[in-house]
Amino acid sequence: MNNIADEQSARTRDILDRFNDVFQTHDPAPLADLVAAGCVVENSVPAPEGARYEGRDACIGLWTDIATAPGTSFDLEDVWVAGDRGVIRWRYRWGEGQSVRGVNLMRVADGRIVEAMGYVKGG
Repeated sequence: MNNIADEQSARTRDILDRFNDVFQTHDPAPLADLVAAGCVVENSVPAPEGARYEGRDACIGLWTDIATAPGTSFDLEDVWVAGDRGVIRWRYRWGEGQSVRGVNLMRVADGRIVEAMGYVKGG
């Protein structure tokens, strides 16, 4: 990998680490600095096709609702980064022993998240 790709990967990793912290701390305030104006999120619910959120406000609203939901948590299992792309593998927990595993496929441009596609492991 060359220096430019290494630098892009490091920037992407930093943004994804800050994004993941939102869900670990249940504090959505950093999203304002992380989400691009034209961000698009494809969420995993409602099944089977999920929902599409377009625009900064819609994406921040969705992620704020998830991050601040009472009695929930995310366990980060792994994060992979290559250039402007990243994969976040996680387990979402709620209620008495309820959980689901999933991944987010992320894309970053100009220091902000521009795309996130969420998938969950079906049962």
